[in-house]
Amino acid sequence: MSAHQYDEGHTVAGWTGFGIATVGTAVAGLGVCLVSGALIVGGLAVVGVSVLVTWALHLSGWGKPPGRRPHEEWGMRVRDSSAREGHEECVGCRIAGRGRGRPSTTAVGAGVEAGAGAGTGAVAGAGARVAAEPVAAESAG
Repeated sequence: MSAHQYDEGHTVAGWTGFGIATVGTAVAGLGVCLVSGALIVGGLAVVGVSVLVTWALHLSGWGKPPGRRPHEEWGMRVRDSSAREGHEECVGCRIAGRGRGRPSTTAVGAGVEAGAGAGTGAVAGAGARVAAEPVAAESAG
């Protein structure tokens, strides 16, 4: 049995961003205690830098995609091989312009009728995406 049974998302990007943000909040907290506007603003600027550093590390492959990763990729020193193309549901990748051009699982081929889910019965072209209809969420318990 391995020591880690769950993908907790420990990554270089996550821990680096956490460390920088911790320093920033400590500086901002010191500014509040000393009633120093300069320290508060400086601490908040460091927190902003932590967001940018975390984002840059994520885009370079030191983060993780949304959701659960395969067990082989749980290690902190394992780079994300799919970061270059972007992650489909990742806000950071979308902001960087990645992950939009990849075909989704709902893509239909040329000349295939877009049946249930499309709602129109129209024929979709090659690589066209079919919009999914909203599904009502049911309670689990």
